[in-house]
Amino acid sequence: MGYEQTRQESRAIEHVIYVHGLWMNGADGLILRRRLARDSGLKTHTFRYHSVSASMADVATQLGDYARRLGAQRLHFVAHSLGGLVVYRALERYADLPPGRVVFLGTPAVASRAALGVQERASWACRLMGRCVAEELLTEHSRTWALDRDLGIIAGTHKMGLGQYFAKLDDECDGTVCVSEARLPGARDFLTQPVSHMGLLMSAKVARQTGAFLRDGHFSVSETRTPAQV
Repeated sequence: MGYEQTRQESRAIEHVIYVHGLWMNGADGLILRRRLARDSGLKTHTFRYHSVSASMADVATQLGDYARRLGAQRLHFVAHSLGGLVVYRALERYADLPPGRVVFLGTPAVASRAALGVQERASWACRLMGRCVAEELLTEHSRTWALDRDLGIIAGTHKMGLGQYFAKLDDECDGTVCVSEARLPGARDFLTQPVSHMGLLMSAKVARQTGAFLRDGHFSVSETRTPAQV
């Protein structure tokens, strides 16, 4: 009886899966995960995948299977960069996952100027970006968030990252992904923060805003919020 009660209580806790971006292994999200666990009481998990060698279809299937095995009653997703597209594809395929919300951190929703710049200027570097990037970010996709989950997006505006060395990023960006590239029609809320692409994972304020969205369905800093659809 005690074991079964503990098991039920564990399932009642809200869970969040962190999904990393290109070339990462999940350790990059450790600080963010700890802050979400400490400040928001979320049970955090990391989904790891082969961002270069695997296809997006395979990775999305793996994420869906991983999410199901958790047995959570309420399940959120927080994804950085390419990881957001992994979540997007997984939720398209697995509509029966437990309810929850989603936060994208610096995820390009359209063809990436930085990735296209790499493709044009350095063929060897293009191979290093791998299959997921080739499938999702080197051609234009008409993506719209039409899934039955609230989506919040945080984009960085501190221009510090490798992407700017391969492409001309004139407008606001985090050094790798432009603010305009991070917008996705259908998102519930959109927020910019003065941090770099990797800084999105280190910022205490980004962590607080992520927790606020997962809890309330909107960010708490209304004065810097801009419509995701614009």
